[in-house]
Amino acid sequence: MSHLSARPTDPVVGIAQPHESALLHVTGRAVFTDDLTPRTKDVLHAWPVQAPHAHARVTALRTGPALAVPGVVRVLTADDVPGTNDSGVHGDEPIFPDEVCFHGQAVCWVLGETQEAARRGAAAVEVGYEPLPAVLTLTEAIEAGSFQGARPTVVRGDVEAGLARAVRTFSGAFEMAGQEHFYLETHASLATVEDDGRIFVRSSTQHPTETQEIVAHVLGLASHQVTVECLRMGGGFGGKEMQPHGFAAVAALGATLTGRPVRLRLARPQDLTMTGKRHGFHATWRVGFSADGRLEALDVTLTSDGGWSLDLSEPVLARALCHVDNNYWIPDVRLHGRVARTHKTSQTAFRGFGGPQGMLVLEDILGRCAPLLGLEPHELRRRNFYTDGQHTPYGQEITQAGRPVRAWEQVTRDADLERRRAQVDAFNAAHQHTKRGLAITPVKFGISFNFTAFNQAGALVHVYKDGSVLVNHGGTEMGQGLHTKMLQVAATTLGLPLERVRLAPTRTDKVPNTSATAASSGADLNGGAVKDACEQIMGRLAAVDAGRGLPWEELVRTAYLERVQLFAAGYYRTEGLSWDAATFRGNPFKYFAHGVAAAEVEVDGFTGAYRTLRVDIVHDVGDSLSPLVDLGQIEGGFVQGAGWLTLEDLRWDTGQGEHRGRLATQSASTYKLPSLSEMPEVFNVALLEHAHEEGAVYGSKAVGEPPLMLAFSVREALRQACAAFGPVGTSVDLASPATPEAVFWALHEARSGHQTGGAGPATLREPATSTAREA
Repeated sequence: MSHLSARPTDPVVGIAQPHESALLHVTGRAVFTDDLTPRTKDVLHAWPVQAPHAHARVTALRTGPALAVPGVVRVLTADDVPGTNDSGVHGDEPIFPDEVCFHGQAVCWVLGETQEAARRGAAAVEVGYEPLPAVLTLTEAIEAGSFQGARPTVVRGDVEAGLARAVRTFSGAFEMAGQEHFYLETHASLATVEDDGRIFVRSSTQHPTETQEIVAHVLGLASHQVTVECLRMGGGFGGKEMQPHGFAAVAALGATLTGRPVRLRLARPQDLTMTGKRHGFHATWRVGFSADGRLEALDVTLTSDGGWSLDLSEPVLARALCHVDNNYWIPDVRLHGRVARTHKTSQTAFRGFGGPQGMLVLEDILGRCAPLLGLEPHELRRRNFYTDGQHTPYGQEITQAGRPVRAWEQVTRDADLERRRAQVDAFNAAHQHTKRGLAITPVKFGISFNFTAFNQAGALVHVYKDGSVLVNHGGTEMGQGLHTKMLQVAATTLGLPLERVRLAPTRTDKVPNTSATAASSGADLNGGAVKDACEQIMGRLAAVDAGRGLPWEELVRTAYLERVQLFAAGYYRTEGLSWDAATFRGNPFKYFAHGVAAAEVEVDGFTGAYRTLRVDIVHDVGDSLSPLVDLGQIEGGFVQGAGWLTLEDLRWDTGQGEHRGRLATQSASTYKLPSLSEMPEVFNVALLEHAHEEGAVYGSKAVGEPPLMLAFSVREALRQACAAFGPVGTSVDLASPATPEAVFWALHEARSGHQTGGAGPATLREPATSTAREA
């Protein structure tokens, strides 16, 4: 067992601890970025002037009328930028654009003594526009050849030979929608200028270092002149990995020009209309099966909707391509990827980072083809599982194939699936207008950033003379429990009770050059760094103790008197990674996280409305650092995934009128989020036992993103319930999201005896899925 993964006797890790800020959250005492505004003197408020066009050239910008509004102090425009007018990393995201590229894009910002003054000032700004043609849907982008960024390909074997070898071949197309992050806390920044000209930004950001770099870039400063602090976030889910930078830069620019603190917090409709979402994807595919239902070949072209700029679209596409296989062995594979450029918000990171979209393609194929192959969907999936020694399409060896098998068998046994399948069949036979479906699906998700350089982290640990400990690390807390785990890692390494350790807010002047808290790697990376810092301190203290067995407080005091350093900077880098982004070959992931979920649903044949009756999950988190936190992440990830797949329906106005490109789902009243009524009536979650992960901090595994894809089981159960309205062997095409409307049209087609359907006539839902057909 490696030093990194070995646990001492009686560790603090592995104990079910509540979230470190749980009491603060439920009592309302937790301080978030915008809570600092009332405590800050002379704050100015920023408000955007938003364009009413999806695509237009700015022909005039008259700020004078705004300055005449009482309480307006200044209007920020491109002429005010001392550095570079760009908030991205590709040079394609002007903060103050002269060409509007999505409906609601800010063309300038008004600063006011109050938020209301700033809002009224923004309404007074006069902007001239020359409307331009806008590309909105993926279908339009593909037809117009509107693409951006790289077009990678993953190839193994000979796909054409594999398809020719196959006994049964099918082809089809599939389109899946995006998803709104809808974190509870909208984007917020508070910027001040210190006495020596330094810029201090408090930001709700998952990537403080990159926020620091973009603010410096815009202001024409060096990074050491800008400090960014993240107290905590009220949710992030990837939406605060790249998107906060421009807002922080606007606040910092305003503070620089006025000498006063500037607060920028988006109202909910602004957050929804101005910030990126999960990428929608379009897939065309061909697949071949052997006579016994084993995958022979797969040919897929994935097109993601990147929106108006690249943002993180290229790495999102890369991860999608690396996850099309999910947990299935495919001898011959060819996967093409491309990013569409549309006139919508710049789509960005979202929990799973392209992995869910890639996996959904093959899960959809298997669900559609199983009836045509005369196989039960669970049997088709199980017989195609990886075995150890096989390799992914990009070349990484499979070494833990037994884990998803164990999880599958545990769910099958503990959820009593064989008996319940018979019960579902009996129920369906007895009920003409209500049907049930029961599905089981696996998850195999790679853990590490697919940009290898990001797989590093730092920490700074202080031991004070009284023996108390303060931990700084580069990760950010967005409610996921990272700080809780880091407290447990530090306490375990130092051999202290948890109450002796405290965590400080994340700041770029404490731990520099940090990676985003993303890719499910926060605990792996920062845990390794915290452990390293604590071990350095323990090594020095061991020399002071010299075998005497001094109590902790006395030992620390003695070390101080002997002038022994009681603080340390820790560092961790993930070993064993290799990735060639040009050829898409190598070992981009430290390991794979696995899980299996079974879901049972009931569908009403008159309306398409449905209930999730029961969900059973077994998930692999290694040796959990904090079991209560991990259980919460699994439950929350699953529900968020179910929301993406079945409820959350982003709608843009795609007509040719004056509102073309406007987001129609701008609030919780028009964008359906999962609520208590959508929770499974029975919800069982278990952690896979005997799952120690060698080479990871205290034997744990990442938990943040992989559980989201367990929700495939709900979508597949809905498909099976829809199929039950038709004759045996009915193949159902199901739109994504599988809203009650989409489910109704799918069951309507099944009931009519058709082999395909899903979204119904294209005029009733856009986009609609196309059909699966046998070649």
